[in-house]
Amino acid sequence: MVMEIVRAQELSFRYPGEERASLDGLSFGIKEGEFVVLCGPSGSGKTTLLRHLKRELTPVGEGSGAVFYRGRELSQLSPETAAGEIGMVFQNPEAQIVMETVWQELAFSMENMGLSPSVMRGRLAEMAGLFGLEPLLYKPVHELSGGQKQLVNLASVLLLHPRLLLLDEPTSQLDPVAAREFIYLLRRLNEELAMTVILSEHRLEEALPLADRVLLMENGRLAADGSPREIVRAAGSGLGEGRHAYLPAASRLYLALSSGSADVRPDTIPLTVREGKRWLESAIEEEQSTRLVSATGPASGIDRQATKASGPTRIDADRLDRLGGSSIGNMHEEVGPGENKRIGISSPRSVSGSFARRVQSSRDGEALLECREVTFRYEKDGPEILRKLDFSLHRGELTAILGGNGAGKSTLLQLMAGLLKPQRGRAALPKGVTAGYLAQNPLLYFSYDTVLEELRHMAKYAGLSVSESEREIASLVDAFGLGGVLGSHPHDISGGEQQKAALAMVLLLQPDILLLDEPTKGLDPAAKEHLAELLRALADSGTSVTFVTHDVEFAARHASRCAMLFDGSISAEGPPEAFFGANYFYTTAVNRMVRDRLPQALTVEDVMSQWHEFVSRS
Repeated sequence: MVMEIVRAQELSFRYPGEERASLDGLSFGIKEGEFVVLCGPSGSGKTTLLRHLKRELTPVGEGSGAVFYRGRELSQLSPETAAGEIGMVFQNPEAQIVMETVWQELAFSMENMGLSPSVMRGRLAEMAGLFGLEPLLYKPVHELSGGQKQLVNLASVLLLHPRLLLLDEPTSQLDPVAAREFIYLLRRLNEELAMTVILSEHRLEEALPLADRVLLMENGRLAADGSPREIVRAAGSGLGEGRHAYLPAASRLYLALSSGSADVRPDTIPLTVREGKRWLESAIEEEQSTRLVSATGPASGIDRQATKASGPTRIDADRLDRLGGSSIGNMHEEVGPGENKRIGISSPRSVSGSFARRVQSSRDGEALLECREVTFRYEKDGPEILRKLDFSLHRGELTAILGGNGAGKSTLLQLMAGLLKPQRGRAALPKGVTAGYLAQNPLLYFSYDTVLEELRHMAKYAGLSVSESEREIASLVDAFGLGGVLGSHPHDISGGEQQKAALAMVLLLQPDILLLDEPTKGLDPAAKEHLAELLRALADSGTSVTFVTHDVEFAARHASRCAMLFDGSISAEGPPEAFFGANYFYTTAVNRMVRDRLPQALTVEDVMSQWHEFVSRS
């Protein structure tokens, strides 16, 4: 029998001054060697739970219940056991790094544990080889990319040989390729070292298929506990209403095309792109066979729609309403040709099958800012971060800028915001045009004791009257769902709530150009859809919205224009269908599944609206 490494028993916790409990009677056990994915909405208690599993990081507040590690209560462990056997990697790479160079950072944890120099050198040599860190050992930490910093953090933790590894959204600031590599490295550690991994994550496309178990949290409680396929099956049967957005694209497409889940065996549910593509091919063959029988068989007078409904690929409109990209329902209804009816939040994609954008062309609006031949470097003799870059922002557009970690995306945003000046070229805001900038780290915007104080101070800074201030704050609080945290200290709320609060502060400035650096970082799927709705409304009102992101799915669903920053300049640019359809890694999971037949399909909605054409392309 496999031993439990962690058990939570009636664990409850409330932060000081809060009415709502962050953890509410949690009880569960995790066996040694399991790979567990922890997911749920922002503010559901995921980070608070992880901090309770790492004794040194237990938050201050009112709590009850107990946490056991290998049969012993966590509070009874020796300092060496608690620090060495339970490791944690934070969401923000910067928050965990304390030394100047990579080798100093790697050695720091071992020095604190009192390991001998010979043991330290041996472990350091082994870990540097495993992670490919040899070329970086003597580099200053501040010169590393976000992905490299996160690898250094993980290596620093692993040098203590932990049995339990806790990770709080470690890929939130990594580009898609780096995030995929990081997730698969965690799986390798789990399989080869039998290390228990508990991973809190919003980007579940790669993580969920690798998990042994999924724990879904809502309002501080455990809402679901099971294997990935059991979670998918429950969602499809209606037991998981509102949770479809946490599923991989292959599973969502499977549920959308399935006639029902009563007869579905969990082992047939696809989780990965490979499994999804195989299932689609078999579904197409069955659909084509059904059509052939319906058209040529003796029962040709029977209603063909009724015949199709009995097959596994029937399109159920009620199910489609629930199986879009969010838990708040943004799928198309089945509508007649030329119509564009939608349910809930508007989706930027047409149901006509042409993949035409709902929004105006990026080049149709007035140019608000033009970057011409922009070149920038941070140090006089340092490398050029941007090189002869040309780029423009237009009124009413929603632009996504993508690229690898360290490509210069944040630098470009700061140049366009006027926070940095180029050494050559021009990137100045025209007279009368204002820009609002949201940095990657929302904590930079907080200096008061409550979220409400922060918002009121920003409204005053923006020159709003008292009545205007209260009206605008109320509107933004409602739009971002911040009502429950207005009295909380900004540092005590979740990462997603911090992101939303900081964005609300920037929006109080009512800028002509809104520049956002990783705005979806830390947001759950439903919050992302609310954000997209707000950004779309701003763009429709004439604001130019530009965001840097590693969230390919978000950019594909909502941007009107996408641009790739590479080697200091814009290497590719265009509408999402053309942009992502031409990419190999920087594209959506749905596109990787169906690109042989529908090369411009990016989302589940695209495939559904083109299903009959998809089937006919044999």
